[in-house]
Amino acid sequence: MKNKVLFSFFALTFLFAVVASKAFYIQVLNKEKLIRYAKSQFIREVKEYPNRGNILDRNGNPLAINVHVYNIFTIPKNKNQAFYNGLLELSRIVPELNYPKLKQTVHQRTRYTWLGRKISLNENQVKRIKKLEGIFVEEHTQRVYPNRELAAQTLGFVGLDNTGLAGVENSFNKPLQGVPQVVKYIKDAKGRPIKFETKASDNHAQDIYLSIDKDIQGALESYLKDTVVHHNATRGGVGVMDAETGEIIAMANYPTFDPNNLKGSTEENRKLSFITDPFEPGSIFKALTIASALEHKTARPDTKYFCEYGRLKVQNHWVREADTNKKFEWLSVEEILKNSSNVGTTKIGFDLKFPKLWKTLQKFEMDQKSGIEVRGESKGLLSFNPEGKIQPLTLSNLSFGHGIATTGIQMLRSYAIFANGGYLIKPTLIKKDESQLLPENRVLSEETANELVKMLAGAVSEGTGGNARIPHYIIAGKTGTAQRVSPKGYEGYVASFIGFPVNVNKKFVVYAYIDHPKQNGYYGGSVAAPLFRKITQYILYKKKDFAKFAQYNEKSNKTNLDEVKTKQASTNRSYAHNMVPSFLGLDKASAQALAEKRGIQLDMTGFGVVKEQSIEPGEPLVSGAELKLQFEVPTYVE
Repeated sequence: MKNKVLFSFFALTFLFAVVASKAFYIQVLNKEKLIRYAKSQFIREVKEYPNRGNILDRNGNPLAINVHVYNIFTIPKNKNQAFYNGLLELSRIVPELNYPKLKQTVHQRTRYTWLGRKISLNENQVKRIKKLEGIFVEEHTQRVYPNRELAAQTLGFVGLDNTGLAGVENSFNKPLQGVPQVVKYIKDAKGRPIKFETKASDNHAQDIYLSIDKDIQGALESYLKDTVVHHNATRGGVGVMDAETGEIIAMANYPTFDPNNLKGSTEENRKLSFITDPFEPGSIFKALTIASALEHKTARPDTKYFCEYGRLKVQNHWVREADTNKKFEWLSVEEILKNSSNVGTTKIGFDLKFPKLWKTLQKFEMDQKSGIEVRGESKGLLSFNPEGKIQPLTLSNLSFGHGIATTGIQMLRSYAIFANGGYLIKPTLIKKDESQLLPENRVLSEETANELVKMLAGAVSEGTGGNARIPHYIIAGKTGTAQRVSPKGYEGYVASFIGFPVNVNKKFVVYAYIDHPKQNGYYGGSVAAPLFRKITQYILYKKKDFAKFAQYNEKSNKTNLDEVKTKQASTNRSYAHNMVPSFLGLDKASAQALAEKRGIQLDMTGFGVVKEQSIEPGEPLVSGAELKLQFEVPTYVE
C-alpha cells in the first residue's frame, strides 16, 4: 500500500509538472505567436453603447434625444459575382447608396469597410439587407437636438460614434453613454464572418436633468439675437443664475449654431464664450470696489469725495468720466455708484489701498474658475502680486474694471453675492434645488450686502441704469461700458448690464453684454440695459413672483395685505345707493366703474389695489363729496 501511494504521488507530481510546463510555454514563451493567431481570427471588434441618455431641461422638456438609424458595412473577403450582385441589390433597397460608388469603395479592400452610416431605414429594408451575402446592417442611434440652436453651446455635440465632444455632452459623457455591449466578428472554417455578441450589464445610460429652463432660454436667445442685430454688434452674451442654488436658468451667446448641422457652423460660434472668453468688465466692477471699501470700513455710503470736475491726473495720465460732459464736484459713495464716476471710484480705491481690495477679490474667487460643469472655462486675467506694490494708475484702472479681464460667469457669481446677502455660491448646470447659503460660504457681511443692494437700486431708479427699470419691481443693477481689446489695441466697446430684482421671493441675477456695438449707441445703459429688462421682465411674469411688491425697506407688504384682507372680510361691498360702497381690494378700472355707477367723484393716488378709502363703507353718501382712494401693490401669497 505504501508503494502504491508513493507511485501515485510521483505520477501526479510529474503530470502536474508537464501541465505547468506546457502552460508556461503557451502563456510566456509562445505568447506573442498565439496572440497574433487569435487576432487573425477576429475580423472586427466594436463596442456598441445603449441608447445615449437624454438631456432634459429642469421641467423634463427634451433638449437632446436619440433616433434609430442604421450602419451598413461589409467585410469583402470573397468578392465574387454574388457579392457584387448584393451590392447592386443594396443600391436598389437604399437609393441613396450609388452602386458605382459602392464598387469603388470596396475596390482593393479585404477588411471591414463602411458602405453607409446613420441611414434611416424601415423594417422591410432592414430585412432585405440582412439577406444579402457579405453585407451587414447594425442598428444604431443618432443624436438629435429637437430645438435646434436652443442652448446649443451649453449642450455641445457628439461625434459619429456618439461620444460627447463638447459642452454637457462631453462633461457627462460617461453617464450618458452607459455600459457598452461588445460585438465581435470572427471567421468560420471557410473564412466567412460570424457575428458574436457579449451581453452588457444592467447599468444603462442615464438621463441628465439640467438647471436650464427651456422657455426662459428660448426667450433669452431671441432677445439677445435681436439686440446684436439691432446694434450691428460682433457678438453678445447673457446668463441667468439663481442666487441661492447657483443653478444656471439660462445662458447663451450669439451668434450660435445648430448642433444637428455641425458642418454649417464655425468653431467660434460653437464656443460658449460666456465662460471661456474673458474681457474687461468696466463699470460693473465698481460695485466690487465699493463693497470692499464698505467691508473694510474705509468708507460709508454717505462718505463724500471731491470728483475734480470729471478729471483726475494720476501719474501723468488723466482719468476721466465715461461721459466727458459730466463735471462732478462732491459725490457720496452712493452717488458715485449711481452716476458711475470713474474719478470717484478711483479715490475710493486709493483710500482702500490694493491689499484690502485684493483680499476681497480673493474672497469672491475672482482669480479662480467658478467650477461650472463645462470644460474650457477661463479663470480670467487678474494677475497681481498681492505681496508687492502696484502703481497708482494700475489701482485706478482696477477700481473701475479696466486693466483686468473676467468672464461672464465670474461676474454673474459676484453679483449673486449681493443678491443673496453675502454668500459665494458655485454655479451649476445640473438641477439641484438646494440652497448654498451656508455659513461656510459667507464672504461678505449681510450689512455690506444690503447696503450694496440699496445703492445698486438707486443706480437704476435714479442713475445710469434707468433703461433697466420694470414697472412694480425694484431693480438693483449696474451699467458697464468698457473699452474693447483687439489685436489692434483698444477698438470699440463692450456694453453691459448686470442686476437683479429686489422685491421677489426667488432671487436671480441676469448679466447681459454686447460686444462691439457699431450702431444705435454703445453705452451699457442704452444697449445692454434694455436687453436685461426684456429678459428679466419675461422671467418675472412667467414665474408670477409678486411676493414682495411693497417698496423696499418699508413696512412689510404682508402686513398691508393682512390689513386689506381683514377690512375686506369685515365689510360688504353691497350697500344701498345712498351709502358709500367698499372700494377695498379693487383695481383702478374696477374702482372707476363702481364710482361712475354710484355717481361718486374719486381722487386716486398710488397704483395696485385700494388699501384705504377716505370715507368708511356704509357712511351716508353726500352729493358732491370727493372720495379719496389710496392704492398699493398687493402681496400675492404662493
